[in-house]
Formats: sequence, structure tokens, C-alpha cells
Amino acid sequence: MRLSIEDSGRPGADTIENQKELVSGYIESRSDMEFAGLYCDNGWTGTDFSRPEFERMMQDVRTGKIDCIVVKDLSRFGRNYRETGNYLERIFPFLDVRFVAVSDQFDTLDAERSSDGYIVPLKNIINEAYSKDISKKVGSGYAIKQRKGEFTGTWAAYGYQKCEGDPHRIEPNKETAPVVRDIFRQRILGKSYTLIARELNRQGIASPARYHYLKGDAKSERYACAEWSPKVVGDILLNEVYLGHMVQGRKRQSFSEGKKQQLLPQGEWAIVRNTHEPLIDEDTFRKVQEAAKYSKASYLESYGKRPSTPNILKGLVYCADCGHRMTRFKSVIGKGTKAVYSYVCRSHTLDPLSCPLKSMPELKLIEILWDILKRQFALADRMSKQAEVFQRSGYSREVDDMLKNEADAAGQALRRAQALYDNLYPMYAEEKILTEQEYMQMKKVYQAQIVQAQKVIEDIETKKRTHRALTEENPWLKACTDFSGEDALTEEMAHAFISRIEIGTDRQVSVELRYQDEFRKLVKLGTGGEAEII
Repeated sequence: MRLSIEDSGRPGADTIENQKELVSGYIESRSDMEFAGLYCDNGWTGTDFSRPEFERMMQDVRTGKIDCIVVKDLSRFGRNYRETGNYLERIFPFLDVRFVAVSDQFDTLDAERSSDGYIVPLKNIINEAYSKDISKKVGSGYAIKQRKGEFTGTWAAYGYQKCEGDPHRIEPNKETAPVVRDIFRQRILGKSYTLIARELNRQGIASPARYHYLKGDAKSERYACAEWSPKVVGDILLNEVYLGHMVQGRKRQSFSEGKKQQLLPQGEWAIVRNTHEPLIDEDTFRKVQEAAKYSKASYLESYGKRPSTPNILKGLVYCADCGHRMTRFKSVIGKGTKAVYSYVCRSHTLDPLSCPLKSMPELKLIEILWDILKRQFALADRMSKQAEVFQRSGYSREVDDMLKNEADAAGQALRRAQALYDNLYPMYAEEKILTEQEYMQMKKVYQAQIVQAQKVIEDIETKKRTHRALTEENPWLKACTDFSGEDALTEEMAHAFISRIEIGTDRQVSVELRYQDEFRKLVKLGTGGEAEII
């Protein structure tokens, strides 16, 4: 199932529920079908097949979980005729997958074929042209409505809701409007974005994303536990919509022109004044903006006068308690002459009761990590000598020759099975040498041979990796050799050797290193263990 944002809510438009009912009813009515799974891309365009649920479905196809796909119609599967045709004509036949489009009365099991394949290309072309035409019309229609001050979004800004009788107008939301007013009030009193977010979380007030999730407007589970953050608070405090002005067109995307979504400069926004009831008066809004400018200037004066240093551990440092990624925090000492960095828990910053306080100086953490890696390099230097001796041994050469012969034989078997498989369809459809029954039987035989040959090749590659792990080609040894000349921790080095760093209370540091399997194999070799390659 698929439903694009453009289709959602349009009069007479399809719905996910309608698609589900139609497809489920069709499957239940068929004695040759058994329901295996539901795949639903809600809010995704059909012009692109990079959709999460579509990709999950194709993974289940490849693993053999499903061998038949049922959709309401071809447009739900995709509106790109080239890609749709590629799946119907090549990919699905190769994977032995049946495809059914219920409303189009199309079933690959008994569909009419010609020398060019199934008789569906024209409909796919129409679907793509329709999609581009709709994109162009919808885009121009939105622009006209925005210039007139009509609301065109899915959700009204937090604090507002669509008017019940006119979805193109917005009005204050009795539940959330008081929260917006309170946010501005707290800011006027001098509270920072962080303190405001912390107070809102403490009071248990749902953030904008979570509010829409609880109301059923948003379906994604990622919104279920979304909390207030300084950024969300800042976005509200800077939004002119709370003055009663309609602010739209901040982003632009055009499928008809092949343009991806991009942010627009403020001068290109569609702003129409006095379109709805304001939540904040002009004086309050002006004071908040002046406070924001002062805070920015103050930051640049103190924190910003010292140039920032690269965050070489970006994405690696996590809190050991809550599991969230830690934030790199910059502070200035010595009357603004020196900048120092620490990693702090973001969860504790937003809600001190949610996670214990912890802060780790960056320089201390880098010192600990550099000491760990220096010991790794020293150990690698000793173990490389063992690997060198093993590589020169007669056993190692014997394994090399054996694996090469096995790989050559498996590759030859795969190429033969693939060639026989590729020649099957022409022999059936064009040369009429094979009957349909013979074609289907031989197709399954060659598919099985291809799968078996691929499995053998994968097993051989595993053996090769195991063998290389016992020689100087060991990935861990090679990585250590590449960085052995360094005299300090670098970003490239940190990300090459470290997969995760956890900071606990009392500044306890836990480091998860990469290449653990390769390291253990070398250790086993050094302690006299069997290589276990063959």
C-alpha cells in the first residue's frame, strides 16, 4: 500500500484503509494465496522506489518469505514507468514472484504478453505523466493560496488548529495556545531556551510532535516520545505566525521539475499579515526578538571569539545510563581567552530527573583513548611478526592454493547455471523449443543451482577472510600499520578503531573497539590454537 502526501485528504482520493480492505479481501477470496505481511508507505511518492516499506518488502522477497505481491492498482506500486516496468519485466520474473494489481485486473500468472513483455507500459507512462502533472498543478495551486493568505499545510503551527468549517484558515487551539503564551512569558522573564524546554518536560506537557501523535494526526512511532528541546522552543519564539500573520513557503520541492526539497531564504517566504487571531502582541514579540539578538551577540562576543576546534569524536560518545548520544559543550574561561569542551548528557540537560548528571572533559577523554590506541599499536607490532611467520609457512600456501581452486570451480558453476537460466526464456517465448511446463521446471532447477553456487562462493569468501586474518593482511594489523606513525589521536583514527564510547557516572569510560574478531583470530594463532580454515 502507498499513499502520497499530495493524495492525502483530497476529495475522492484513495485512502490507506480503502487499499487495505480491497487487497485483504482479494487475498482472502483466493484459495491459492496465504497472507504473509502488510507493507505500507504512507506519505511517500510513487515516483521513487526508495521507500522504507517497499525496501523491507523486497528484502522479504529475496529471503523467500513471500512469492506474491498484491496491490490495489499499478499507481500504488509506482508512478515511474521505467522502474515499474523493470520490476514487472525483469526483477519479479527472475525472483519467481507473482504480481497482482487488483483494480487493473492484472496478474502476471495469466497476463497477456507480447515480444515487448506485459501489455502495461502505456498505463505506467500515463501514471508517471499524471504524477508530474499533479505535482505541477498542486505546486502552482499552493502558491496561489499562500499568496492569498490561505493555510495550505497538513498541521497548523503549535498553538493553532484548522478551522472546522474552513481548513484554509486557522484559529487558536484551546489546549496548546496557553502553552505558547507561557513560552513567550518565560522568555520575557529571562529564561533560556534550555530552561524553558526543561520546565515544559517537567510539567509533562506534550511537545508539538508528541501532541500530534497523541491526537492521531501523526502515525510514526518516532513522535511517540518526542520531548521539548531548545530548538523547538526557539522555533516557536521566532515564528511570526503568533502575531496573526500567515507564514508559509519556507521550503520548496518540485517533482515536475526534478527538484528536491530545499530551504528558502526568508525574503522568498509567503507572508500575509493579519490573517488570523494573534496569540502574542507586537510588544512582547519584539522584546523576545531583541533578547534573541542580544543572546547571539553575547555568545559571539564570549564563546564565539575563540575559533571552534573540530569535533574528532563526533557521533561516538554516548551516555551509559540513558543511551542517548552526548552533546559536545563549549565553555570559555580566562575572561574569554580560552575555549574548553566537555561532553554532557542531553537528557539530563532537558530533565535532571531523567538521567544522572555526568560531564566528561574532551581533553581527558582524548587522553584516555589515545593511551588505549597506543597500546593497540604496540601489540600489533608484536603480533605482526607471528602473522609473518604463518604467512611464509607451507600450510598457509597450501590453504591459498586450495581456496583459489575452490573459488575457480564455484565461479565456473555459477556462470554455467546463469547462462543456462538466461537462455531459458528465449527458448520458451521466442524459439518455442520449450513448453510452459518444461520452462517452469527447468527454471526452478537452474535457480536452485545458482543459489547453491552463490552459497559455495560465500563460504569460500568466509574462509578467505579467516585465512587473511591470520596473515599480515589482517584488517586490524593493516589499520594499526596505517596509523602507527601518528603522535596524537585524529578524527580518522578514532572512527577507524572505535565504534562506541560510553560515559558513566564518576566519569567511567567504556570503549567498544572495532576489529575484535580479527584480533581474536591472531591471538588464537599466537597461543597455538588451530587456524580452523579448512
